[in-house]
Amino acid sequence: MSATPTKQTARIVIIGAGAAGIAAATRLLAQGFKQVCILEAENRIGGRINTVAFGDSVVDKGAQWCHGEEGNVVYELVKQTKLLDRTGDVLKAVKFVRSNWQILEDEVAYVLGSAIESAWPTGPEETNGSLGDHVSVNYWRGLEKAPPVDREIAAELLESMKKLRCSYTASDHLFMVSKRAHLEFHNCPGEFMWNWQDKGYRTILKTLMQAKLSEPEHLGVLQDKIQLAKPLAEIDYTQPKLVKLRCWNGELITADHVICTVSLGVLKAQHEQLFKPALPAAKVRAIKGLHLGTVNKFFLEYESQPLPYDWVGANFLWLFEDLAVLRGSERFWLESVFGFHRVLHQPRLLQAWIIGEHARHMETLSEQEVLDGLQWLFRKFLPFNMPQPQAFIRTQWHSNPNFRGSYSSRTNYTDELRTGPWDLETPLLDEAGRPRVHFAGEATNKHHHSSVHGAIETGWREADRLNQYYNARNAQ
Repeated sequence: MSATPTKQTARIVIIGAGAAGIAAATRLLAQGFKQVCILEAENRIGGRINTVAFGDSVVDKGAQWCHGEEGNVVYELVKQTKLLDRTGDVLKAVKFVRSNWQILEDEVAYVLGSAIESAWPTGPEETNGSLGDHVSVNYWRGLEKAPPVDREIAAELLESMKKLRCSYTASDHLFMVSKRAHLEFHNCPGEFMWNWQDKGYRTILKTLMQAKLSEPEHLGVLQDKIQLAKPLAEIDYTQPKLVKLRCWNGELITADHVICTVSLGVLKAQHEQLFKPALPAAKVRAIKGLHLGTVNKFFLEYESQPLPYDWVGANFLWLFEDLAVLRGSERFWLESVFGFHRVLHQPRLLQAWIIGEHARHMETLSEQEVLDGLQWLFRKFLPFNMPQPQAFIRTQWHSNPNFRGSYSSRTNYTDELRTGPWDLETPLLDEAGRPRVHFAGEATNKHHHSSVHGAIETGWREADRLNQYYNARNAQ
């Protein structure tokens, strides 16, 4: 091995073929690095982008929408194409349905919805405390100035909307979410829910790899550079100038640099066994302090669309006496299925969502138990009959050992530990300041965590960090 690797000889191993890993690999190749490879534990690429055939085309079991335009690298990569389609306000026109079949009148829904929208923190003076506390207090304050509404219905809608918001933050409840982190998250202005029509989010991976969209297995510039089904057992960085990686099949791989893009959930579960020597205290604190939550989806396919023509979907409002009964039953987990809606460009499908600890419990049930539960839920809320779907799939992100959850968020506990994505991001250097093990992935992004564009940014960030190191060394 050369004592001083160059861009042509430096061996760079990227762990994980998700958005961050593919972004890092393609960027490094574009910068002139030659010895780049990706090790992926799954038997597919994409990570938490997982587009699968279902219905009349495809659905996304993971990332689904491109959120925003300005400052969104996903949008920038494809904006000159016709791959994206505006969702607009279509999915906002859902019905609010109570567990006694009552449908909220539009005027009532508007008053309550407006109170929710105005309840979120907006200014730097509102950084302390939990997001749940802030929203609850300001929601009721806002309703004091609004036309009178039934307080029980108002309370039911607040609970439903808090669950919806938990699907954004992948949190079990909003009272664990840091208000400071909410304010520091940078939303990208523009259309909030660009959809991928009938192509799916895997399209962005093809774009990064410069691969042929018409050939599912084509990997473009990463052809022959990705090894699938290669889970790691150990990352050993004890020796100077090299990193040894041991795969679960016993294979040993040596590298000059490693970019680790595994999910925060994998780091939480495996970092003590995975890294040798143990990770620095600051990084362990970030791994423990940041939260990786669970958001799962259900896709139901019907012979024809079962909803009335003027229904886009529904959010569920539980009467509190009905909720008390549900919590004492074996179907308690249905409390966290907060709503469902049509799937754009898939006219025969419905999609429903579930969050938090109930989502994790749902993963332990059989598919038939889950489907029976959803059918029971439809009967409980909807004033019309719902047929049995002809096909059904669900996601199980928490129980997959290669993910252990959906996406990350900062909690009040994170803030108490005075840690965050910046500590998770920090690379491991040798005594001479040479980068050895880098960290990327959505959880390492302070302003765009929990998003694909955030993950891509971090892959580029670590590729640029290595590129700058080699350029600076060559300039000496």
